[in-house]
Amino acid sequence: MNKGRRKFLAGMGSGMCMACIGPAAHALRLGLDEGAPLMNPCLGALPANLRDHTLVRAAFDGLDASRIWDCHAHLLGNGDSGGGCWINPQLESVLYPRQYLQKKFFLNAACVEEKQFRVDHDFVARLAQHADAFPAGAGLMLFAFDQTYREDGSLDKARAAFHVPNAYAAQVARENPRRFRFVGSVHPYRRDVEAALLRVAADGAVAIKWLPSAMGIDPGSARCDVFYATLAKLGLPLITHAGHERAVKGAHQQQFGNPLRLRRALEHGVKVVVAHCATMGEDRDLDRGPNGRYVESFELFARLMAEARWQGQLFGDISAILQNNRARYVPKLLARQEWHGRLFNGSDYPLPGVMPLFSVDNMVEQRWLAAREAALIKQLREYNPLMFDFVLKRTLRIGGLKLADPIFESGAFFNRQSA
Repeated sequence: MNKGRRKFLAGMGSGMCMACIGPAAHALRLGLDEGAPLMNPCLGALPANLRDHTLVRAAFDGLDASRIWDCHAHLLGNGDSGGGCWINPQLESVLYPRQYLQKKFFLNAACVEEKQFRVDHDFVARLAQHADAFPAGAGLMLFAFDQTYREDGSLDKARAAFHVPNAYAAQVARENPRRFRFVGSVHPYRRDVEAALLRVAADGAVAIKWLPSAMGIDPGSARCDVFYATLAKLGLPLITHAGHERAVKGAHQQQFGNPLRLRRALEHGVKVVVAHCATMGEDRDLDRGPNGRYVESFELFARLMAEARWQGQLFGDISAILQNNRARYVPKLLARQEWHGRLFNGSDYPLPGVMPLFSVDNMVEQRWLAAREAALIKQLREYNPLMFDFVLKRTLRIGGLKLADPIFESGAFFNRQSA
């Protein structure tokens, strides 16, 4: 990328772009590739010449397609389908420019036009089109997203960022079972928490999703004990964000993303999947007391992974790890070969479609990719961000190391847990 373009993006970072793409904003790593558009061009279905390219075909070598299930994909909607989705009015108002522009970028990443009044339908239709470019048997686990609740169990809608009801996510999965599965979301402070978990399990959920900092959930609180006991009994894994969160504001209680707070869930026998392997931010070292020094969240996650008693319970997903503000952890993840049987692939869709969040050119500069590989991968992105994310992760090499095949066969784990 030339200096003039970098300077332009840095300027954008202090204004409009900084406000709208929260995950990259704090670190000012807006690594838009040379010649790439700022917004997702939404070029349509992946053409045959790209889908059948030798590099794309090679990405699937050695994998069982029926096990290639993206374990971290978001649903988003405004309720125009009658399915009950909801977006906080702050994201709809220019009076809150950060949230407003953030939503615009996310919808563009998913190739959704609000003016068509078909947001719910078009989001799912585009996602299905992307999924259909993958071999038969592959698919995505789609996240519901519960509302925010206070500690007394009452609804706190003002602090909720958005809501994707469990019933809606389950319906989307039922309508396209070849490509979609359903991940429920149940806030542990709900007064009906046990009944809610039993409902989503009966509806076919393969896991439960939390985003603690945005949802106002303290994973280390006794308020979660009924949730943990019920979840352990059901055998459903908990996919929960750890480390700092900048994509979704919500309750904005960053301390709840501390990986060490997840010990309470593990002690209850819950299988925990730490989203993004906690590859952003710092948290207090609570093992040194409530005022312990701040250390990298990733190092706290690594400490938990090293504890032998959690060997069959604690896992991580690699969604978003190649974003500019997380990519420095990729060499560390590759070096931890002993972890690779405990990691699962996810895309964090629709974020791979937010163009400034990734820089393939930077990966070439660091010799993670060859220039010829990068050229093809950048083309994939303008048609299909899911294929872009998958092929990029399957292709990169650092010091001769790669992400192991089992990481990309997430379905083997989640199918077993939900059986």
